[in-house]
Amino acid sequence: MADVIISVRVTPRGDRDGVLGVRDGVLLVRVAAPPVGGAANQACVRLIADAFGIRKSQVEIAGGAGARDKRVVLRGVTPDDAARRLAALAAAPDNKKTAP
Repeated sequence: MADVIISVRVTPRGDRDGVLGVRDGVLLVRVAAPPVGGAANQACVRLIADAFGIRKSQVEIAGGAGARDKRVVLRGVTPDDAARRLAALAAAPDNKKTAP
């Protein structure tokens, strides 16, 4: 399986964790955790893993760990699978898939 790099924009200190949708090819997520001590990054990894149906160990922040805009590697995910999942997230009726 291949690895895929996606662009993610994270909004920390939200009212709850959730995927907001996709805009211009960038996955938009909101996390309740503050951007302190890596808490927002951990929440982001957990949320992306859930959204793509993969393990947290398969999600790695490759760039932008200290910024809102991040490059995230999805290990063991094919480009086609990633594109399909991003399209599904973009087309979600409420565009607010919340994490359990």
